[in-house]
Amino acid sequence: MSHEGTLLIIIALLPFVGALVPGVMIRAGRTACAWFTAVPTALALIMLLILAPDVMRGEVIQAELQWMPQLGLSASFFLDGLGLLFACMITGVGLLIILYARFYLSGDDPMGQFYTYLLLFQGAMLGIVLSDNILLLLIFWELTSLSSFLLIGYWKHLPEGRQGAKMALTVTGAGGLAMIAGMLILGNIVGSYNLTDILQAGDQIKASEWYLPALILILLGVFTKSAQFPFHFWLPHAMAAPTPVSAYLHSATMVKAGVFLMARMWPALAGTDAWFYIVATTGLITMVMGALIALFKDDLKALLAFSTVSHLGLLTMLLGFGTQAAAVAAVFHIINHLTFKAALFMTAGIIDHEAHTRDIKRLGGLRHLMPITFLIGTVAALSMAGIPLFNGFLSKEMMLEEASHTKWLDSYYVVPVLATFGALLSVAYSFRFISHVFLGPVRDDYPSNPHDPPAGMWLAPALLCTLVIVIGVAPFLADGIVRAAASAVTGAELDPHLKIWHGVTPALWMSIIAVLGGLVLLLLHRPLDKAWIATPRPEAKAIFDALIMSVVALMRRITDATHNGAISRYLAIFTVASVALGWIAYSGSGLSAPTRELLPVPIVIAVGWVMLVVATVSVVVMHHHRFRALVLIGIIGLSISAGFVYLSAPDLALTQISVETVTIMLLLLALHFLPKVTPAESSGAMRFRDGIIALAAGGGVGALAYAFLMRDIETISDYHIANSYEGGGGTNVVNVILVDFRGYDTFGEIIVLGIAGLVIYALMHALLDGPAARRLKNTDYTQDRSRDRHPLMMVVVTRVLMPIAVVVGIYIFLRGHNQPGGGFVAGLVIAIALLMQYMASGFAWTQERKKIEYHTMIGLGVVIAALTGVGSWLAGRPFLTSAYTYVHLPPIEEFELATAMLFDLGVFLTVLGAVMLMLYSLSRIARSAGETVNEAAMDYDPGEHVEDAKGGT
Repeated sequence: MSHEGTLLIIIALLPFVGALVPGVMIRAGRTACAWFTAVPTALALIMLLILAPDVMRGEVIQAELQWMPQLGLSASFFLDGLGLLFACMITGVGLLIILYARFYLSGDDPMGQFYTYLLLFQGAMLGIVLSDNILLLLIFWELTSLSSFLLIGYWKHLPEGRQGAKMALTVTGAGGLAMIAGMLILGNIVGSYNLTDILQAGDQIKASEWYLPALILILLGVFTKSAQFPFHFWLPHAMAAPTPVSAYLHSATMVKAGVFLMARMWPALAGTDAWFYIVATTGLITMVMGALIALFKDDLKALLAFSTVSHLGLLTMLLGFGTQAAAVAAVFHIINHLTFKAALFMTAGIIDHEAHTRDIKRLGGLRHLMPITFLIGTVAALSMAGIPLFNGFLSKEMMLEEASHTKWLDSYYVVPVLATFGALLSVAYSFRFISHVFLGPVRDDYPSNPHDPPAGMWLAPALLCTLVIVIGVAPFLADGIVRAAASAVTGAELDPHLKIWHGVTPALWMSIIAVLGGLVLLLLHRPLDKAWIATPRPEAKAIFDALIMSVVALMRRITDATHNGAISRYLAIFTVASVALGWIAYSGSGLSAPTRELLPVPIVIAVGWVMLVVATVSVVVMHHHRFRALVLIGIIGLSISAGFVYLSAPDLALTQISVETVTIMLLLLALHFLPKVTPAESSGAMRFRDGIIALAAGGGVGALAYAFLMRDIETISDYHIANSYEGGGGTNVVNVILVDFRGYDTFGEIIVLGIAGLVIYALMHALLDGPAARRLKNTDYTQDRSRDRHPLMMVVVTRVLMPIAVVVGIYIFLRGHNQPGGGFVAGLVIAIALLMQYMASGFAWTQERKKIEYHTMIGLGVVIAALTGVGSWLAGRPFLTSAYTYVHLPPIEEFELATAMLFDLGVFLTVLGAVMLMLYSLSRIARSAGETVNEAAMDYDPGEHVEDAKGGT
């Protein structure tokens, strides 16, 4: 990997690593916490600036870390002009937000938590703009929804904060699910999940019959994230978040993620009528509607939120036009909107922080009390209005120019008129922001005494306003980044030639109309506001709440109907669904004719099969008698073990016998606490129904097995047999599969087994603390128990067998890589030996001699297995790949050493620890129920008999 590629990966990882720091550094003070939060962001920005010259020259920097290349899974990143623009926006504005938040948040706010969430979100956004693998991009996409949920709901004590966070997560999360499907379709069309491959296959994608479904699904994800109509309603409710969150998420990052993805997918998806009519129309409607609502909002942040919705619609409309000039205008406006909107949000936060209100009707005259804030807010608002010499004017003119010659359904008037009206409304609410907040006389009824804040709060928006003016009067300074980003969007080399004056064009006249019309609307705002309030209109939030309540009610009815607490109903639903799906698959499979003949069935095997069937039927018939059913289950298990032996599967036979023995022992212990007979609770009709379902399921599984056995089928077994020794260093193919070829599966299984043991322990611990414990102690557990609990003969036999069993277990463990055996079976064998000690000598006596805690044994086993896999990574091999060699130590003959033995040791320890922890948990119930324990190893006390003999008894 190149030096530039390494830097790219570090940039993507820095925020996530940095997120570990604020929670610790807050102990050193708020300023130290802010500094250490800024460090990873600043480092990422510096590295981006180091890579910027190469990107500006048109190079694309790539980096890739392979994970599962066969499935198209890899950590692939790339940096082009568009990625550089957004990454610099994310990190640059992130630095300003860190500075602003340091002074905005109060001493009661957990600042370490805030900065942690902020860095997590920043990392997710960087992942989106740098990902070259769409599966990786989807992961980061969902991470933005989750981390923004934490940021929006940061003030958990506010109901509106919690509701805004849930609404944002619901809407963007649902859209993300749709986008996942769309992206998978794209990957299937192209045959690759790499974004660079997809972007080069635009013609192939558009020619596919799956283009339109993919487009709609992806746009659902885009529109929900960027608050496009009809999904616009969540963004204003997210304003319940602290102002630094609003300024960051809704000017530079989260809501721009949807715009970024439209720009990123432009070469692959744009250029069709479907793209134009869906994207451009949605953007145009959102632009006008958002601006109209913003004009009549009295809350400063709500006004800015709906203005953001409007400008996001503007960007969506431009990208929907599908022309190169529109793409340039969109890229330029992304930059401009970032500068003035982040500054405006921070200004609103300053006003709220100092005046203790965001209600426009309670403000006014602040230019005299807050001159610095007035200057910053006015400059940013004039740019938002599109007034000349501010950067917003330039991109607004470019937008109007593109709108002026765009035809919609054979009409050249729809788009220009609506675009002009949207710009007019933008002027109106921008001027209202200035006049109603800052102009007018000073009032005497402010909730607090307004004044300019410390420099730490106004410095960040002031810097952004400086960019507003600099770009506005010298737009050529932005030529380079706009050229690089727009070229990346369109896939063609572009030269934007940004300038202030474009001559007398239709766009100029449209702009003049917008400014004059905006002034008129401002003068008429009071009567228009009354008319707006009196006009009935649908409320998006109310519709959303009603929809959610309806879905919840429907789900509750379904849940109540299907989840009544009866496991028989759950099993019936699951089994019937499985059988139905199996029948559908069978009906449409076109099953080929059998290619194998039936083998002869020896009489012994036939008899054994009949006995197995009889035992199975007996379990069904006699399942009410628990002990009898358990004995029959043991017989079935041992019969299956004999079948494995007959079919030359000694490893399976060993495992089956060991599992059966351990299971029967543990179940026998559990049966002590259950009634001997299960009450008959099912009616005859229900038993008949269950019998039909069971026969259908069993018959289906039997038919499936028969179909496989009667046909020649290609399997992976030949590969395993051929590579067992050369690849894994073992002649026991089963063990090599478990510890090498499928080692990852085995690793997961031992983790699950360990968790099961710990869960049983936790459940028993909770059981012995609550009402169940009192009921247990009130039962006469000790009645009808044997007075000879630990017979002398059994104690002696288990003492003799213990070392033998341990030696056998070690032998089975050591031979497992080349002969039947292994860590799993060895763990069960030694567990059986220990179980016998508990049975023979009593729980207390055996527990006192235990040298290691079973919890520790489970943890140690999992850690050893994990470290063995990590060792493979260090050697540059896939996880849990075995390495082996042969060693000759005189006078011992040459023998093999394999890393698989370490993994098998982890399996052995986990299995042994889990089984013994289960036994320990069950035994605690017996002790709690009142069963006495021996202080000695046996019930027999030799001293008593000596005294009796002396006394003549």
